[in-house]
Amino acid sequence: MKFISWNVNGLRAVAGKGFADIFDGFDADFVCLQETKVQAGQIDLEFLGYTSYWNYAEKKGYSGTCIYTREEPLRATYGIGVDGFDDEGRVVTLEMPDFYLVNVYTPNSQDGLRRLPYRMQWEDAFRDYLCGLKERKGVVVCGDMNVAHEEIDLKNPATNHFNAGFSDEERGKMTELLGAGFIDTWRLQHPEEAKYSWWSYRMAARERNVGWRIDYFLVSEKLRERIVSTDILNDIYGSDHCPVELVME
Repeated sequence: MKFISWNVNGLRAVAGKGFADIFDGFDADFVCLQETKVQAGQIDLEFLGYTSYWNYAEKKGYSGTCIYTREEPLRATYGIGVDGFDDEGRVVTLEMPDFYLVNVYTPNSQDGLRRLPYRMQWEDAFRDYLCGLKERKGVVVCGDMNVAHEEIDLKNPATNHFNAGFSDEERGKMTELLGAGFIDTWRLQHPEEAKYSWWSYRMAARERNVGWRIDYFLVSEKLRERIVSTDILNDIYGSDHCPVELVME
């Protein structure tokens, strides 16, 4: 099974940049998108052989997640069931026969860490949600998790220490999540490799490869032995993020 995750930073924008051809080239069983920035009826983008499941933010032009799947799920759910966290379209979960697939767009703490208190509450609620799922069956979690966990995960750790995405608080929450029984699949297979999935649009960051790895595939321990390969597809353009990939048995 092949899984793709991609923060498209506006699906209508990337649709005009060859998205359909890129999608076909993935040849994936599941394609998970974040930051779709659309409302119901604003875009008609379906693919032969796939069913899509969308979670829209209440605020127009903001956030939003989607999963395209070749395999029919047992059910689809939206959000994490906690008041105050489910109005921004940040989570889609598909229950498959032997695992859950959770697509997430984690809140950004924003400049000056002004949304960090909200982010910390979100992290605890989301971890509880995932831990509840993994008590029932294996869990695959993917998406833009808006944190570079270790210094190897961004080009300039020293100058970003107190910035959104690399604060001690955010990194600590990722450590807690992994400690709760989840595996960072890329880092498991590439323990020493620095490769990035997001680059600022400013100062030619992508051309200079001044990036961050903030897009992940995590799996619960139950699925460790099913991991085949992982990749960061940084030769694919169209967004300030590139897609990331997981292949499982």
